[in-house]
Amino acid sequence: MVELLTYAYLDSLQPQNTAFISTIARGYLPLSGQASLWVEIRPGMDINRLTDVALKSNDVQPGMMYVERAAGVLELHSFDQGAVLDAGRAILESLGLKESDRTKPKLIASQTIKNISDFQCQLINRMRHGNMIIPGETLLTIETQPASYAALVANEAEKAADINIVEVRAIGAFGRVYIGGAEADVIEAKAAAEKAIAAIEGKESS
Repeated sequence: MVELLTYAYLDSLQPQNTAFISTIARGYLPLSGQASLWVEIRPGMDINRLTDVALKSNDVQPGMMYVERAAGVLELHSFDQGAVLDAGRAILESLGLKESDRTKPKLIASQTIKNISDFQCQLINRMRHGNMIIPGETLLTIETQPASYAALVANEAEKAADINIVEVRAIGAFGRVYIGGAEADVIEAKAAAEKAIAAIEGKESS
């Protein structure tokens, strides 16, 4: 039986999040303003079948499809929100599941570091795919489970505040988001991310 870990609908991809996805995606790159759907399942190999179902259901493009040992991840996007939602419904129907059968996400960790030092900036900037963090800025790190909810966290944070997306890891055992900016903006972004995760209904993880 397939377990639905993540089912996250992003109504409008924000510019930085879109650009970030484009640095790591191996499929068809999204554009700012498109709707996006992230699906994460276990076991991972079934993501191949679900990709087939989604692409044959409507005119959507796959940005990413990953098959990991623990899970499979698919990202779909289109300027047509209805097409993305229809593709999602086709995936759920093929699984015999409802959206509410997804795992309810958790914020495993959330840390804010003010006035970040030059040396720590160097360490972080060496591994980032997005913007760089600058000495003196505030760093926000958020860890999610399941992992793909990190994409939603980053998008909602960017909607809410003038921040820089440094890194988003939406695949693996945990999702991780690194955000930088002025302290007030980072605090606002953190609140938006926490609200977005709390609003998602689903089944408690065992």
